[in-house]
Amino acid sequence: MQTKSIGCLLASVAFLATNLTAEEIPRLPGVGAAMQDMIAKKEITGAVTIVVAKDKLLHLESTGLADVATNRAMTPDTLFNIMSMTKPVTAVALLMLQDDGKLSVNDPVTRFIPEFANLKTPSGKPANLTIAQIMTHTSGLGEAGGPNAQRARTLADLVPLWLAAPMQYEPGAKWKYTQSGINCGARLVEVASGMTFPEFLAKRLFTPLGLKDITHTPNADQSARIATPYAKNKETGALEPGRVSPPAPGERPPTGNAGLYASAKDYARFCQMLLNGGTLNGRRYLSPAAMKFLTTPQTGDLPTGFFQNDTYGQRGANYGWGIGTCILKTPHEGLAAMLSPGTYGHGGAWGTQAWIDPVKGVAYVLMVQRSNFPNSDASPVRLAFQQAAAAALR
Repeated sequence: MQTKSIGCLLASVAFLATNLTAEEIPRLPGVGAAMQDMIAKKEITGAVTIVVAKDKLLHLESTGLADVATNRAMTPDTLFNIMSMTKPVTAVALLMLQDDGKLSVNDPVTRFIPEFANLKTPSGKPANLTIAQIMTHTSGLGEAGGPNAQRARTLADLVPLWLAAPMQYEPGAKWKYTQSGINCGARLVEVASGMTFPEFLAKRLFTPLGLKDITHTPNADQSARIATPYAKNKETGALEPGRVSPPAPGERPPTGNAGLYASAKDYARFCQMLLNGGTLNGRRYLSPAAMKFLTTPQTGDLPTGFFQNDTYGQRGANYGWGIGTCILKTPHEGLAAMLSPGTYGHGGAWGTQAWIDPVKGVAYVLMVQRSNFPNSDASPVRLAFQQAAAAALR
């Protein structure tokens, strides 16, 4: 595949997207058509797709509508509720603090939140949870829910709720997707850094990377650019709109599990930094040692991930979990067939996906806003995007 030369290879996705004309922005053949097919099949109303290499933008395309009622088009500046794609951002924040010497992922959580010393496992033993366990979904920590969780305004408000919930299993015994663990990780960022979680992200990560459209609390301009979420009616097959309701500052805790809104451009730039081994444009964000915790399974032989049933091929052994990331250990047919061993990333509940293939040197970013896929990671939209992009790259 050849893309139009723009004089030099520019690392900044945001710079490229802003300064190139519509005719100059590279597009991989077949990706737009694949997304149009998903729109025609009423899987989505629109999408923004990006593929980046270490040093350049390979593909950027907006397809369909961000809001059907007003005929608002998807654009590179559309924002999305990225849900669990927040988790790798939380992991990066923790690992930056590890590089600073403020913590280690092997530390007990009690070093920073002493109340965890009273936490008992189902067998009655002291839990002694580590940061690595809470960030790899192997802690067994109970979930916070109900009216008390809805009244929480800070991450600190959630701590007693996690501790009041019965633990789910003995730490390290199995993998079970656990939102409270990742939110605990965000609280640890606050305790170790002395800043709120959003303040730390802005100061240490978002502002240095030049990310202007990734936030827990979108402002008025950003809120106007958020894609409307849609859910498929199971009886009619129609896509029905939901509400866009971003929180005001202080209205909800700035969670680490699913709290961020972001544009495809900004998240792609975050992925490009990771694709470059923790550096971008001459600035280092993570050390090589820290990158290993993101990119190397920390869960041993435990089956992990969202393909552990007959519907999705019983693929638990194909995946491992790093600190806040899902890692493909062994590619399999379907949506992992075009990915290399060691590809890592995360999806979101509303269909967003971002996967970094360090072997092939590319990252795939898909932004849609569909809330009720049976399995977001196994959605037909993700499959169509990755197949079309990989075929074009070949």
